Parts: sequence; structure tokens; C-alpha cells
Amino acid sequence: MASISSLGLSGLPLSDLLNNLRTNESQVLNIIQDRQKAAETKLSAYSKLKDSVASFQKAAQAVGKADAFGAIAVKSGSDAFSATADATAIPGQYSIQVDKLASAQTLVYAGQADRTTDIGTGGTLKITVNGTEHSLDLTDKGTSLNDLVSAINADPDIGVNATIVNDGTPGSQYRLLLTSRETGTQNAATNITVDGNAELDAFLGYAGGGSTAGVTVQDASDAELTINGIAVTSQSNTIENVIDGVKLTLNQTTTSAASLSLTRDDSVAKKAVEDFVKAYNSLLDTVGTLTKYTVGADNPSSPLTGDSLARSVQTRMRDALSGAIDSVNGTTLSKIGITTDPKTGKLNIDDTKLTKALSEDLENVKSLFTGTTGVGARVDQTAETFTRSGGLFSTATDGLNKTISDIKKQYDATADRIDQRMETYRAQFTQLDSMVSQMNSLSSYLSQQLSALSSKSSK
Repeated sequence: MASISSLGLSGLPLSDLLNNLRTNESQVLNIIQDRQKAAETKLSAYSKLKDSVASFQKAAQAVGKADAFGAIAVKSGSDAFSATADATAIPGQYSIQVDKLASAQTLVYAGQADRTTDIGTGGTLKITVNGTEHSLDLTDKGTSLNDLVSAINADPDIGVNATIVNDGTPGSQYRLLLTSRETGTQNAATNITVDGNAELDAFLGYAGGGSTAGVTVQDASDAELTINGIAVTSQSNTIENVIDGVKLTLNQTTTSAASLSLTRDDSVAKKAVEDFVKAYNSLLDTVGTLTKYTVGADNPSSPLTGDSLARSVQTRMRDALSGAIDSVNGTTLSKIGITTDPKTGKLNIDDTKLTKALSEDLENVKSLFTGTTGVGARVDQTAETFTRSGGLFSTATDGLNKTISDIKKQYDATADRIDQRMETYRAQFTQLDSMVSQMNSLSSYLSQQLSALSSKSSK
């Protein structure tokens, strides 16, 4: 904005006039700014609406999963074992006794005086685990205890972990330990050799069996337990595929049997349904807030009042719900206690009716929500047309962002034109101010001369 502080020498109110002209010219900028704010407000409203649709979609995906129905509650009668169950598990009572935990094999080697001195040079370390031989090339690598630990632990396939323990024995305090990476007798090392390094082979060599002069063996063991009197063995303390749908984790042995109870838990399915209904009602609240028109208010319209995209969200989501059905037995939302309020359009839940449906007719309820024509799939597919990249929200927001960018360019161009126009006015007013000032000076001079002549004539 050009300075106008030089105006006013003539006594004319040119500065005020110039300021008034700028104020008048700037009104068009205010109109442009209002358009920009309206577009930005609408863009923000679309973001809120999209988030609400995405939340409803997420709830639909959750209730549309088969494992949301028929969940199994697990209760263990002992800290000696824990269990988890999926929807394929069958309710029942089990008696479990843990006689032995699975453990890993450990080879404890004879102590060494130093952990940094190489044991021979190079060679190829070969370790056989579960019938498979794994090789580790030590060519151009150190063979000290430290180097062996680093090389063995860095190999993901060799089957053992290595560590060093200082037992405090003077002159032979450093002892190498090789421990199977997995528990169970099948995962124990059965043969260890070092080709091309006789000194290291003499130290590490192990041909299976029990302890020798150079290595102490802590044997691996398999887990042993009984389930309802049936003997079970396992390589791991995590046991699957013994009881259908159940993963059992052994923590310690027991001296007597303890109970494991599996019961159906309909609360998981009920919560998924309740969350779904809550998300739909929240979506309707969001649409209502963003599109409402308040008669008599100073600003009666909301950001999306009359917006076609907002109406489409409401209509298509309602259609997705009303058209959902269990294709096998014709189960609908209303049949399981979920109805639509005719005034608000929101969903209401009859808790007693829903609980009974889940308890007595679980498969049909499950099909209603998880089937190809069910609630979950229909809502998810409908929501996807709005939320996906290139979807309806993406198209609308891209258009608004372009509009906002164009408005900003229009604002800048208009502001530049106003500045140029005001500079022209300022130059013209400066000339006028100077000319009037000169005329005032001339007028004052002439007045003085005439006054002087008048004085002389009167004498």
C-alpha cells in the first residue's frame, strides 16, 4: 500500500479521500475472502463427514468378521497353564495335568583362560539339528570364544544360540554355552564338527549322547501332560491342534489335574453389534449437524446445508442397512431387535430380543452380519465408494481445493490491481495538492499586492 502522508499541503482533505477510496475498493476483497472461508469451511465439513463414514465402515468390518460371533471364554483353574480359544473351539470342560515342561538342550564346554584368543584358524563349523546339517564358514574370521558367539548368533539357520559364562575358576573361567533355539528333543544338536580346523574341532566336537570330558550336556526334554486322562507329548510348551481351536501354554508342572473351562461368550458379538449401531447413529448426528438449517438464526445455514454428497451418504447408508438380510433364513435387523426410529432415523436396540437371538439363533445372526448380502459387507462396500482414494469424498475435496486455490489467486490479482489503482490516485492527488498549494500561494501573494496598492492610493 503506497504512502499518502505527503498529501495535505493544499489544505484539501485528500488523505481522507484516498483512504475512503481504498476502503471502497477493498470491499471486493472482502467478498472474495468470504468465498474462500466458505469453501474452507465446507472442506473441513467434508473431512468430518468422511471421518464419521470411515468410523462406521470400521464398525461394519468388525461386526462382519466371523470370529466376532461364537467367541469362547476361557477359564484356567491353575497358574500352571493358560489358554486362548478362537471361534472354532467347542465349549467344554477339561482336566489337565502337566507332568513335564519342554526344555532346550544346552552344551557347556570346558573352561578357557581367555575369550579373545583364536582357537586354531578358519574352518567350517557344522551343526546337525533335527536331521539337518547347517554350516558356518569361518574362513578369514576370528575363532576366539567372542568371535564364535558373534558368528553363531548372527546365523538365523544354525539352530543354536551361543553365550559365554564366567564361572570364576582361575585359568579356565570362560565357558562357552550352546543352547538350542527351540525346546524339545527333536531340536537338540546331535552332531557338531569343524572341518579344516583340528584345534577348534577338538574343542567344539560333539557326536551326540551324554556328557564327555570336554562338554557337559543338559538334555532337551519334551512337554508331557494329560488331557482328560489322554497322554500328550509336545516339543514346545505352546500346544496347538490338540483341543480344537485352543492354544495351550504350559508354565509349570502340577502334582494333580486342574480344570480348563471353555464356555460360549456372546458378549463379544453383542458389543460388536452395539458398536455398529452406535457408529451409525453417530454418523446420522454428524450429517444432521453439518446440514441443519436454523430458521431465524443470523446464520441459518450449516456448512453442508443442501449438499448433495451429504444427502447421498445418509440415503445410501440407510439403503445398505434396510437391504441387509440373511440369505439362508431371511433374518433381518428388526427380527433380532434392531429397529429404526421413524422420527430420527436412528437405530434402537431391544436388548432382551438381541440377547435371545444371540443365545438361541447364533448362526442366523452371524449370517446376517457376516454373509455376502449381510450388514457388514453391504455397509463396507457402500462406505468404500465414499472413502476410497478416488472416491466421492476425494473427488469433492479435490474440487474444493482447486476452488480455494483459484480464489487465492483471484484475491492476489485483485489486491494487486487495487494497489496499482491507488497508486494512480495517489499520483493524481499529489499533483492536485501541489497545484492547489501553488494557486493558494499565488492568491496570497496577489492579495498582499492588492492590499499594498490600496494602502498607497488612500494616502
